[in-house]
Order: sequence, then structure tokens, then C-alpha cells
Amino acid sequence: MQRQLPDTNNATANEPVHEHLISTGILGLDDILNGGLPEDHLYLVEGDPGSGKTTLAMQFLLDAHHRGESVLYVTLSESIRELKSIAQSHGWSLDGIELFEVIPPPESLMPEDQYTIFHPGDVELGSTLKSILERVEQVKPSRVVFDSLSEIRLLARDSSRYRRQILGLKQFFESRHCTTLFLDDRTVQSGSDTTVLSIVHGVIRLERVPRDYGTKRRRLEVVKLRGLRFHDGYHDYDIRTGGVVVHPRLVALSHHPSTYHDGSASGIPELDQLLGGGLDRGTSTLIIGPAGSGKSSIAIQYAAAAAERKEFGSVYLFDEGLTTLFQRAYGLGHDMAQYVQNGKLKVQQLDPAELSPGDFIHQIRDDVLKRNLRILIIDSLNGFLNAMPGEQLLTVQLHELFSFLNQHGVVTIMVMAQYGILGSHMGSPVDLSYLADTVILLRYFEATGKVRKAISVVKKRSGAHEDSIRELRIGPGRIIVGDALDDFQGILSGIPIFLGEKQQLIGGNGRG
Repeated sequence: MQRQLPDTNNATANEPVHEHLISTGILGLDDILNGGLPEDHLYLVEGDPGSGKTTLAMQFLLDAHHRGESVLYVTLSESIRELKSIAQSHGWSLDGIELFEVIPPPESLMPEDQYTIFHPGDVELGSTLKSILERVEQVKPSRVVFDSLSEIRLLARDSSRYRRQILGLKQFFESRHCTTLFLDDRTVQSGSDTTVLSIVHGVIRLERVPRDYGTKRRRLEVVKLRGLRFHDGYHDYDIRTGGVVVHPRLVALSHHPSTYHDGSASGIPELDQLLGGGLDRGTSTLIIGPAGSGKSSIAIQYAAAAAERKEFGSVYLFDEGLTTLFQRAYGLGHDMAQYVQNGKLKVQQLDPAELSPGDFIHQIRDDVLKRNLRILIIDSLNGFLNAMPGEQLLTVQLHELFSFLNQHGVVTIMVMAQYGILGSHMGSPVDLSYLADTVILLRYFEATGKVRKAISVVKKRSGAHEDSIRELRIGPGRIIVGDALDDFQGILSGIPIFLGEKQQLIGGNGRG
């Protein structure tokens, strides 16, 4: 297939040459590369065994094939049967893709048979490379995958000869306007091949990071891309039926902020009054307290109120199942299943042992940009923390996530369970109160021979709020927020001193 090449003869030394970018065919990777790869160059895809190099390479060729271009897959490490089996597992057909299996002949392994095909004075690599280059001349592909360099490295035997061969291959492919991917294994013993790193135009590295429990975390890094800006750092990715899916790391500053002026009410006047009118758009709220104190119930109340206003909301569950959530909501008078069916609410249960943080944040990003998300509930941050490799990374990721959500006017509600039930020995797995714009604190306290619940707002950046402590009652059929407990002292300690009248407390039918 003939392609028009850019004319660079008239470019001055001070004028950058703008190269044409081609898609990799991989969801998310083009975003990291700011559009794709510059064509007609040589690239290295290195990774741990089983990290998805072959799958990524197939997607790269299939993208060009679907555009009507001629492509070639050269394999020295896997058979054509194995390649077709991999493609079949993803539901792909390799019809129309030229597959060339090369088995180095035994004589090519002998040092005396090594004579370079590029420089007369060097030792030749042998019939293996000759057959590859001849097939390239026959097919005239726009894209080539070379799988893998490990076999070429063994044939070369020493680093200087290996480097000459890679340089020769680079000159050959670029002179024939082929965009080429070299695949290479990156093992603990060998590490990265610095010889190839210095020669190729760009490097994409795939890694499998072990965790103490659950599946390994897969992450991708663009190590090098000459002449172009790209999103640096690690990005999570998954291998699913259908290929590799990359989840670009969320960078809040790369998105344009939106302005929202209205607020979000809970549907409970006393609770909204405690919060100074409700939760403001574009803010994050942390609901924190011991187990069973009503954190999830309050979050459900906000989700249901948003659904009644025809606003789209998402609830991500880490700790409890869907059945438990729907039953809890039904006990508060909300038919959450109906909200899900009419498309105003998305409820998804996540497994921390199987989740990559990048995948989770990418789902939220799609909810915002594609479905106009108005309220997000994460229940709970304890489960999200279990999916993260470390506390410090949790803070960094959440900071970017909150900034992004705030820019788009989303009301974010996070639930966090504290350790302990009563007294001053309450602890949290991580302190995120400084990240949240609003902090709602729930506590148990003892009064009149019963264990009761209290609610207070200890922080709200976006406006005024009550500094009082109110009694909270969950169900049946509703959430009740009582009057300010003015005649109590020491409620937050769990064992208050009662100075007033018993009638101030909520009675069996509502208010006392």
C-alpha cells in the first residue's frame, strides 16, 4: 500500500518536523501517547513473561489490517498454531495477517557460519535473518511485529555483534517505511536490554507486580518516545477477552473544569440543616464512624434523593453485597432496584483482591464524562485501601480523583469505618480527613440504659454548618435526625454526662 510521506526537505533547523501518528489499536494507550506512535519507526515492547506482549502486538497489527494495510507477524519463539490459539481466545481472526514462522537452522548456531548481511567485514547472522528480510520484501507491510529479540540475542552471541544486527534491522525497516514492534522478555535476571533501548525510537514496558493477596497488578510505562510528549509514569492495564485495555492515570489538571452553583439535598430537613443547607456540588464528603453507626444508610439516603431528582449516581461497594444493599435501602423506604432499572443509579460490587486502582478510577472517569455523573458513593474506603499497594499511593490517587470530580461538579461521598466501638480508642486505617471538604462524624453513646447514635459535622470548607451534635436513628422506614443534644457533655467520648431532661432524646415513635 502506497502512502504519501511528509516533505521535510524544506524544513529549517528551527522548525520541528511534525510526524504522522498512527493508532496502536489499544484502548487507552493512544491517550497516554497523545494520539499514537510516529509511523515508520522502530519500537520496543518489553515485559515480564505473561504480561501481554503478544496480545498487544496482535492488536497493533489488527488495527492496521482493518484499515486495509498489509501487515506481517514474524515469530521466532511461538508457532503459528499458538498465535492462532491466542487470537481465538480473544475472538479474533488472523485471516489477512501474514504470519511468518522462522525456525533457525542448526547450522546458523555455529560461530563460523555468522557473516553479517549489512557489512561485508562482519560475521553473518545467517539464513534466519535472510529469510525474514526476503519475506518483508515480498509482503511490503506497513507494520511489522518481530517476536522476539531473545532468539536474535542468542544467535549473535556477543553484544557488539548483536548491536550491529539491531542497527541493521532498524535501517532496513525504516528504509521500507515499516512501523515495527520488537518484542522482548524482561526477566529478573536479565533486566532491560540497554543495547536496544538506545537504538529504538520508543520503549513501552509491561510489568506484573505481585501483591500479598489476590491477582497480580498489571501496569504499563512508556519509558521513551523520541520527540514527543507523553503521559509519564505507571498506568494500570488489564488483559480481557478482546485484548489489552489500558487505564491512563488520572491527571485532574488535564481536564477542563465545569461550574455548578446548586447543592444536593438529602431529603431529610434536619440533616440538611446540620450541614448548612446540604452538600455543595463539586465537594467531597467523608462519613466516618464505627461499624453499624449508620454510615452506609446516610450514603444510601443521598443516592436515593438524587435518583428521585432524576440525577445519575454511582455506588461502588467494596464491603457488602448487592442483596444486602437493596435490603438495607428497602428498610429505609427506597426501592434501589427500581432506580437501577430506570438507569438513574449504577450499583457495582467490587472485589479488592481482583481490582486494579487504575481500572476503578477509569470507571468513575467514564461515569463523569459519558453519563454526566452527579453523585458518587464509595463504600467503603477501607476496601479501596485493600486494593492499593500502599497508604501513600492511596492518598495521591484520591487527591487526583477528588480534584477531577470537584471540577465536574460531582458530589462525592466516601464511607470509612473506624476501629473500635466506644470510648477514646477509635482509630482509622488512614487519615483522609484533610482531603475531604466535609467530614460527618458518627458516634455511639450510652444514655438511659440504651446505646444510641450521634451525628455531627466537624468540617465543611464550602460554607457554614452547625457545630451541634444531634441524635441519629436508623429505621424503621426512615432516617431520623433529632434536635441538638445541648444538655449532654462528652457524647463523642461514648459515655456522656446528662444535664437535662430525658424528653430531649428520640422516643420510640420518632421524637421524644
